[in-house]
Amino acid sequence: MALKKKPVSGMKDMLPAEMQLRDYVTGLIKETYKSFGFSHIETPCVEHIENLCSKQGGDNEKLIFKIMKRGEKLDIESAQTENDLADSGLRYDLTVPLSRFYSNNANGLPMPFKALQMGSVWRAERPQRGRFRQFMQCDIDILGEAGCLAEIELILATTTLLGKLNFKNFKVRINERRILKAMAAYSGFAEDEFNAVFIILDKMDKIGWDGVKQELLESGFGQEKVDRYLSLFSEMEQADDRLAWLEEKLSGIIEDGVIENLRTIQVSVDATKTSSFDLVFDPTLVRGMSYYTGTIFEVEMEEFGSSVAGGGRYDKMIGKFTGNDTPACGFSIGFERIITILMENGFQIPGDSVKKAYLIEKNMPSDKLCEILKEAKEEREKGACVLVSLMNKNKKFQKEQLMKDGYTEFKEFFRK
Repeated sequence: MALKKKPVSGMKDMLPAEMQLRDYVTGLIKETYKSFGFSHIETPCVEHIENLCSKQGGDNEKLIFKIMKRGEKLDIESAQTENDLADSGLRYDLTVPLSRFYSNNANGLPMPFKALQMGSVWRAERPQRGRFRQFMQCDIDILGEAGCLAEIELILATTTLLGKLNFKNFKVRINERRILKAMAAYSGFAEDEFNAVFIILDKMDKIGWDGVKQELLESGFGQEKVDRYLSLFSEMEQADDRLAWLEEKLSGIIEDGVIENLRTIQVSVDATKTSSFDLVFDPTLVRGMSYYTGTIFEVEMEEFGSSVAGGGRYDKMIGKFTGNDTPACGFSIGFERIITILMENGFQIPGDSVKKAYLIEKNMPSDKLCEILKEAKEEREKGACVLVSLMNKNKKFQKEQLMKDGYTEFKEFFRK
């Protein structure tokens, strides 16, 4: 059987030019987030299957790459379900592993704890532009901070990073899960119906309001409920101050402080942001993860046509490990989507060192070879990137390939 040269579907080989860009972006991420006080941590890529299947990851739980039990633990004959055969799986995000990490190490961590994570995750989904089965995630999370300072810091840190990558005029959409729930309750939906309603609302940008109405009715929800629900959105659009309108409309239903909390986030971010972007309240923003409990947000870019970053507050997840709820809020950058946009736009790494190639004729005498290596060492000490390589027979093709890798200066050495 012949070996296959191409990578597994949904995964890819990365050529030097892309790796150079990825290394630059990851370095900038670390530098930027650390300047906001985030500490870099790492969790294993393999997680307990019980944690991954704890009904906190939404549809991602259907996409787990499960790892079979080994040795005597693997009993295929008596297994009744897939989970009887697996005891672990590849992580599908970094949030569930972070919650386990914090639960296990909280006594040795500061309060609040600001975590930075970067690493690969795996999802068995259909590959498409900017979406792979193995991909890098870059998360920042603040654990133990109940106030809106966490949301403000997360939005400022993420948008500062995007600004350093020359992204401008993007949009940060923000909403509150408690606003979504209050609107649904006001309309007459029962609490156990909320998630079904939100799943349909989340499709609004694809199917429009008519499509949302049709799907709600086809799902068995009454005409009166649906009309009252959709009228909230249409009436809100006419208000000069939509948050103030919601606060009055949902009085007695929405929790105290929710609207004021959201307003504080908006005012604070607008007053202190360093990048060019708009922070807008979007009452249709849902975010699919079932673990979100409060503020939710997404970064939307016209260049990509969809969100490139997202996150929110998940105050109940850590309590599932410890028995005590811990305030938590996070923001995740779609690293692969960012890299895709940068590569398509021909992004140039600023201030990159000069790349020189020393091409040496074969069978160079040792004394002369030492002189060449010494010269290369001195150039590297000055900050240059120096490649020392034997000269190919087809020297022109060799130089063309090196130029594609960013080499701009060439020096040839011959025996005589």
